[in-house]
Amino acid sequence: MAGETDVYVDDQQRGRIEMLKAFDETKAGVKGIIDSGLLKVPKIFVRPSEELTQELTYKNTTQIQVPVIDLSDIQINADRRKRIVEQVRIASETWGFFQVVNHGISSTVLDAMIDGVRKFNEQDVEEKKKYYSRDIKRRVRFNSNYDLFSSKSVNWRDTLAISFSDQINSEEEKELPDSCRESAVEYSKHVTVLGSTLLELLSEALGLKPNHLYDMECSKGHRLGCHYYPACPEPELTLEPPSTLILDFLQFFYKTKSVASRFCIKANGEVKVYGPIKELISEENPAKYKEFLLTDYIMKFLNTGLDEYLGLDYYKL
Repeated sequence: MAGETDVYVDDQQRGRIEMLKAFDETKAGVKGIIDSGLLKVPKIFVRPSEELTQELTYKNTTQIQVPVIDLSDIQINADRRKRIVEQVRIASETWGFFQVVNHGISSTVLDAMIDGVRKFNEQDVEEKKKYYSRDIKRRVRFNSNYDLFSSKSVNWRDTLAISFSDQINSEEEKELPDSCRESAVEYSKHVTVLGSTLLELLSEALGLKPNHLYDMECSKGHRLGCHYYPACPEPELTLEPPSTLILDFLQFFYKTKSVASRFCIKANGEVKVYGPIKELISEENPAKYKEFLLTDYIMKFLNTGLDEYLGLDYYKL
């Protein structure tokens, strides 16, 4: 009996892998499923029943109010800047992320970016296929779920990922899709400015000079993750989309509706080692994490399902 069970599990896994490969090979993403006329969510998108039950219980018993930080007048009022730095410190220590308002990116720029993402995803599928890839080295790539083959269930979304260097050049612009080239470049410029401000605030919140994280090359580039969520025939069975503007303290990550921007520490082929900031370590406050290679961190992230990723927990001392 045990042997039969083992074979059954193997067959299940094999069947799932075949379905994932078939989906990936269409290069049409989740929207391709909708466009094909399918009215039921494929099994690979259905979340485990225990997850759905746990989430329902959580929603019914918990109310969360994410910290909101107002960045207005931050560059012209020294006292207000100190208050904002303190708010950043508290939010980062207690929550690990926070919302920002009055961040300097106008609704016109935000809406144009969202519209560009929508146009890209709703154009002819053959045009989108030109960008379909799982090669992380590509500056522009379109796919569904970076963790497609390692997650428990597939997210109901398609993603256009665009990487920018700290200084946008004409070569980068040429690689962008026509549907969102202008809006992505404009949005990227604003993201760079806001990112610099956030890095300064985080540095000051740590008791360091404003340029400390910048000098560590924490913003040598950034990547836009442009998420598109097609209408789902059975939304209660799949992962729900994000809907808020947040900043993740650990990864300098913030989302705007369906566009996320992640600041990057570029290795450029070098063997770079990162760890606790030495200026903050002492006998009274010893390091809680060990040093690690940036390349190892990135590969672990890419080869682990998002629902199982433990981030810095891997490197705890």
